[in-house]
Amino acid sequence: MSCKSETIVIVDDEQEIADLLEVYLKNESYVVRKFYNPLDALACIEKEPVSLAILDVMMPEIDGFSLCQKIRQKHLFPIIMLTAKIADIDKIQGLTLGADDYIVKPFNPLEVVARVKTQLRRYKQYNTNQSDPTAEPAEYDEKGLYICPASHKCTLNGVVLPLTPFEFNILWYLCKNHGRVVSAEELFETVWGERFFESNNNTVMAHIARIREKMSEPARKPKYIKTVWGVGYTIE
Repeated sequence: MSCKSETIVIVDDEQEIADLLEVYLKNESYVVRKFYNPLDALACIEKEPVSLAILDVMMPEIDGFSLCQKIRQKHLFPIIMLTAKIADIDKIQGLTLGADDYIVKPFNPLEVVARVKTQLRRYKQYNTNQSDPTAEPAEYDEKGLYICPASHKCTLNGVVLPLTPFEFNILWYLCKNHGRVVSAEELFETVWGERFFESNNNTVMAHIARIREKMSEPARKPKYIKTVWGVGYTIE
C-alpha cells in the first residue's frame, strides 16, 4: 500500500474519468484532490504539498499543456498527461513542457495506478539526500556547470537549474560520462530503467531539448550538451 501522505491531484473536465481515477487511487491509500477546473487545481497546488499530478490535455480555460507549464515554473513533482491525442508531436510537446509520462485515452485505470507508483518511486530515488556511504563521492564541476547527485544540486554559473528528476538524471549521466558519446538507447534504459524502442528516441530528444532550454543553450551551437548525429549525446 502507498504512504497516505502522498497527495495526487487529478485534473479532468470529464467527471466520469476523474471519478474513476479517484476510486482506484484511493484504493491504494493515496490522498486524492480531484478537480474538473484547471484554475481550481492550480490554486490547490499553490496551497498544499502535492506528490504527483494527472492532467487532462483538452480542458476549457487552460489546457493541460499550459497548466503543466505553469506548474513547472515552481514545482518539480511528477506530472502525467492524460489525453485522447495520439500524435507523436503532442507527446513531444507535453514532454518538452515538463511532463514525465503520457497516457492515451481510453486507458486501463490499473495502468494509470502502476504509472503513478513508478513515477513516485523514481522521484523519491532521484531526490533523496542520502548517499551510499560506501560509494565514492562524485560530482561534476566544469565550465560553470556544477552537478552533484548526493545533494541533488545543479547550478550553472552559480544559478540553480530547476531540473525535473528525469532531467537531472540525464544531465548527471552525461556529465559522469563526459568525453564519451552516449546513445539515446543507453540514456533511456539507464534513466527510465525500461527497454528501449525506436519511439522512445522522441522522449529522450524532448528531455534534452528541455534541459538545453533551461541552460539557455543556443540550438545550433550548444556549449554543453552536444549532439553527435546518428550516434547520441555528449558533454566534452
